[in-house]
Amino acid sequence: MPFVESAETLRAKLHMTDAKTSSLVGVCIAVVIVIALLVQGVFGIVSGGAFEVVKADEQAGESGAGAAGEEAGEKENAEALDLYVHVAGAVEQPGMYALSEGSRVQDAIDAAGGYADDAAESSLNLARPVSDGEKIQVPTAEEVQDADAAASANGGAGAKAGNASLSDGSVVGGKVNINAADASKLDELPGIGKATAEKIVADREANGPFATAADIQRVSGIGAKKYEQLEDLICVG
Repeated sequence: MPFVESAETLRAKLHMTDAKTSSLVGVCIAVVIVIALLVQGVFGIVSGGAFEVVKADEQAGESGAGAAGEEAGEKENAEALDLYVHVAGAVEQPGMYALSEGSRVQDAIDAAGGYADDAAESSLNLARPVSDGEKIQVPTAEEVQDADAAASANGGAGAKAGNASLSDGSVVGGKVNINAADASKLDELPGIGKATAEKIVADREANGPFATAADIQRVSGIGAKKYEQLEDLICVG
């Protein structure tokens, strides 16, 4: 047997002629067991360390991928909400709101909590695209009625006076009536070119008369700064 042969060889090399073979066999077995345990321990430490390194790398990779995904998602959301509009008048929560590109007037009103109870809901073109920096003024039903009455009254008074500039109600008290003036008259206003004048007329026809002079800002291309130039020069009748 191998262990007996190993014991005989060990006794011969160590000149242990008096030692029993069975004892030497036991020693050899013990040595083999110790060596096996040592080898197993070293292998376990090495393989365990490698496993921990791999596991740590995987966790770091997953963490990095997750962070990158969240960052990309936040960036995408920030880029999507790139329109800011001011919703005022007869809505539940007037204020400034961020909307995505391609949003319509209806989206802006929804963002502001919807119409107030006294809103003139049919006075706006809800399908019209909104532009960045625009103010969307939602009039009340009373404001629309007053504007209609004022436009009619001023038009009649102008006709009676026989004044060419007032015969159609386009000028009232020296101010241009944005509810009655045609594109050529609106074109005379500072900062209002032919294209913008035609937009004012088109908006008025699509959404109804302007309830206040400030409502002209609902027209694409007329923001707060341009309105400041027009404020003392325009009226609604």
